[in-house]
Parts: sequence; C-alpha cells; structure tokens
Amino acid sequence: MKDIIEIRWHGRGGQGAKTAALLFAEAALATGKYVQGFPEYGPERMGAPVQAFNRLSDKPITLHCGIINPDFVVVLDPTLIKSVDVIAGLSDTGAIIVNTEKNAAEMKKELNFSGKVYVINASKIAKECFGKEIPNTPMLGALVKVTNFLDINGVLEDTKKKLEKKFSHKPEIIDGNIKSIKRAFDEISG
Repeated sequence: MKDIIEIRWHGRGGQGAKTAALLFAEAALATGKYVQGFPEYGPERMGAPVQAFNRLSDKPITLHCGIINPDFVVVLDPTLIKSVDVIAGLSDTGAIIVNTEKNAAEMKKELNFSGKVYVINASKIAKECFGKEIPNTPMLGALVKVTNFLDINGVLEDTKKKLEKKFSHKPEIIDGNIKSIKRAFDEISG
C-alpha cells in the first residue's frame, strides 16, 4: 500500500456521500489505520453536487488539505458525470466506481478514462434492501471490495454498531443497510 491512499466521493446533497466517507473512515480507524474523513462544504442544498474525502494510511497522516490527486473516486450519482469533472486528478493507475445501470465498458467510454472503471447499481440495491434510493452504503461496500484495504466483515460489524446508535428504533434500516453493503461488495464488476 502507498503511504497514503486518497479517495474522493462525488454525490448530491441527500445521497449520503459525507456519511459514507465517515463510515469508511470509522471502519478503517477500528482496524488500527490512520484515517481522515471530511466533506467539502459550500452553499449546498438537497440535490446540489457535493464532495467528501478520505485518506487512509498505516502511518500518521500530517496532511490537512483537500485531495487533488485521488487514488480512487466514488460517484454516487452518474448524472454528475455530465456536469462535474469526476476524473479530475485521477491517474491512469487509479480507479473509479460509478453507481450506474451501465456496464464497465460503457462507463469507461463515457468517462474517457484509461484507468480501471467499476460499476454497481447501488441505487437499485438500496431500494431493494431498505426501500430508499440512497446509494451511500452500497457504494461503501463496493469501495471496500475495490480497494481491498479493509476486511468486509470488520466493516459490516463497525457500520452496524454505528447505525445501531442512530437507528436503534428502526432495526429494518440497520439490517437493510448492512445487507446492501454486503450485496454491493459481492456484485461490483469492472
């Protein structure tokens, strides 16, 4: 693993990009990794483009700035591809994960990106697992699979603990999100 792995999340307000980045950071922290998870805020509102970021390392992270050259990009809303340069700064050795119904070859062509492209229909998985088209937790599962930095069982356990604190009165939401993470982990293709 490089000294520091950097991840950029693209989504729209309300899709959970910030939450997914923080869940990823907390799961990595629980394994003893050094992490950062932070959103980029502006005058966002529901539906407006947003970004969130992660840094992951086996050593202390002393950087405290935005991420310009990510190793991985996660796109929660494929419509952003037409209005946001989601591959900006992503090298050909990097990878992008897109929530889409399209296959990887179609996305690779649409993105005009020579690096690795992974696809998952996270919106469909979310709808089927917990009844809402909020793709953040399925995209978390996809990222865990693609990066191969964290153990999926550890991520599921840590995420379940976090969700139990917030949704103790709605066990179906907890179970649905955990199921969606595992399903995306198993179904991601590239």
